[in-house]
Amino acid sequence: MAGSKEIRAKIKSVENTRKITRAMEMVAAAKMRRAQERMRAARPYAEKIRAVAAHLSRANSEYKHPFLVKRDSISKIGVIVITSDKGLCGGLNTNVLRLTVNQMKTWESEGKSIAVCAIGNKGLSFMSRIGAEVKSNLTGLGDTPHAESLIGAVKVMLDAYVAGEIDAIHICYNHFVNTMKQEPCIEQLLPLTSENLGDAHGSWDYIYEPDAKLVIDQLLLRYVESLVYQGVVENMASEQSSRMVAMKAASDNAKSVIGELKLVYNKARQAAITREISEIVSGAAAVG
Repeated sequence: MAGSKEIRAKIKSVENTRKITRAMEMVAAAKMRRAQERMRAARPYAEKIRAVAAHLSRANSEYKHPFLVKRDSISKIGVIVITSDKGLCGGLNTNVLRLTVNQMKTWESEGKSIAVCAIGNKGLSFMSRIGAEVKSNLTGLGDTPHAESLIGAVKVMLDAYVAGEIDAIHICYNHFVNTMKQEPCIEQLLPLTSENLGDAHGSWDYIYEPDAKLVIDQLLLRYVESLVYQGVVENMASEQSSRMVAMKAASDNAKSVIGELKLVYNKARQAAITREISEIVSGAAAVG
């Protein structure tokens, strides 16, 4: 059995760790509330621009945007993987990366090549480690992501799609369900189809100023960017929720370990006292 001094040192070490995990839990809880507010604030805009894009896709326009044209054959697929920049958030990144890799293996078995856009340091490190073709990346988003900071990395993929280098683009991220549940998901970003645009109620047509091409180009570009931004804020809310839960579990485990160590310490202390009393009694008997 370890001595009392060693056990006291272990108890002190675990108590210090518990202080850190408790602080991280409270910080994650505060960040989680702000992240959820950003996520909910972005949803009305995403829904509205989705409705307009659905109307445009079905309107009788003389111009058909490349984002709306489905390719006859798909030889290369682009994947936008959204992960966190930091760890200590449970299995959040592991789950979305596992789902992404399994899907990539399925595509590769069908003879399709893969190009990756990694948003988040964890995803970039993982994709580089497995030897994936990383076409663009973005890290260091911080706690408050902005749509304009995403445009550069995403535009590389969109330009490759328009140029015909990529035939379809998918996005992978953690969908925020509630504080205790986050689901990794893969959604098709391009080409835009009736499944991801949704139903357009009624018959719609538009008058375009200055012309249809300019208006539709800008609108559909903003629509795709809004989908990526929505994925980022959903993933960020999931990250903070997962980190809060993970740090709470770590704090609870530390409390349990401290209780067990104190029990061991008290037993060791009692054994030492009993031994000292026995030695004193034995010494007194020998003198007598």
